Amino acid sequence: MIIELNGKLIDQSSIVIDGVDHRDYPDFCDAYVEYAESMDGNPLTEIELLLLEDNYPELVHELAHEAAWN
Repeated sequence: MIIELNGKLIDQSSIVIDGVDHRDYPDFCDAYVEYAESMDGNPLTEIELLLLEDNYPELVHELAHEAAWN
């Protein structure tokens, strides 16, 4: 999957999810993107992290599930 925000390609392997609570399985509604980088290695801003969550909710949900079991 190609992830793009404001013309920047996002490095999916850099996305860090936090707020995963096992008691909230399977929804993980409190999970959020704590950190991510563009493909050029620059960290995303707080606003860009929120946009990432808004524009790619299914990705965030999938990564929250992965984070829950790692």
